[in-house]
Amino acid sequence: MTKRICVIGGGKWGQNHIKTLASLDCLAAIAETNPERLNELLKLYPDVVGYTDVDEAIAARYDGYTVAVPAELHYPIGKKIIEKGLNVMMEKPMTLTAQQSKELVELAKKTGSRLMVGHVLLFHPAIRKIKEIIESGKLGKLFYLYSTRLNLGTVRTEESAFSSLAPHDISILDYLIGSPACRIEAKGAKFLQSEVYDTTLAQLEYPGNIHAHIYVSWLHPFIQRLLVVVGSKGMLSFDDATKDKSIYFYNKRIDFEKGIPVKVEDPDEIIPYEKKMPLEEELKYFVEHLDSSIEINSGEAGYEVVKILETVQRLIESDGK
Repeated sequence: MTKRICVIGGGKWGQNHIKTLASLDCLAAIAETNPERLNELLKLYPDVVGYTDVDEAIAARYDGYTVAVPAELHYPIGKKIIEKGLNVMMEKPMTLTAQQSKELVELAKKTGSRLMVGHVLLFHPAIRKIKEIIESGKLGKLFYLYSTRLNLGTVRTEESAFSSLAPHDISILDYLIGSPACRIEAKGAKFLQSEVYDTTLAQLEYPGNIHAHIYVSWLHPFIQRLLVVVGSKGMLSFDDATKDKSIYFYNKRIDFEKGIPVKVEDPDEIIPYEKKMPLEEELKYFVEHLDSSIEINSGEAGYEVVKILETVQRLIESDGK
């Protein structure tokens, strides 16, 4: 049975939701408070219902809703949907505070709503492949991971580079390791504006003595979206900013012979994977799990990301005083 999905928000990212859900034959409605923008969208998708009032869209009780509006509206709109026991996928960040995210997670448990958060890179086929490689044991025991997200711009005036750029990296690390961080340290620096951090380095510790760090900056000479994973049997890297977007497996490790560390190096590999569109895979997953349970990008996972964002912001502000 085809599911009927309503997209709340007709801005740039909301239009991506609309286009993708239409291609999946699941787009039933669009809620957009700007009448002119809504009319333009309805011309492109004449078979769907349009609403300028979000409450009316919620009252229509569609099978699922995706919320692609400014972040400050995620909590009030998400709460209205979940209170009705309806299913929702909220774009990242889930909310602006950990307390708000926790409240929505608890509310969803009470009402039976399926709650998902749009950390789209968890549906990037390369990230899914890396998860598969880790679970296969090819890397051995995980030692440490690091993620860098660097570029020149886009500079924000209301939020730090970490809040703007790092949600992707936090969600990826939590997903690959299989649990949230248990200890966090962070430092940041301000150069362009007196109250906004342009660069941040966060050090995270996970259960099992697994460590990671995230380095983000919008004041950098070139673009890099690099993930490195180091294990006891091998290592890999993936840079989403490169043209070929290859996953490289480095058949390298350190062994001990009579207590002496010895470097072991065998030929490297390029790991093949099937190229797919992350947003399409994410929305397809949401639609397919409306009658079961959300395991990837769950509300709980979204809450953990917001907690780390909040913690790092507190740490860098405390360090900067």
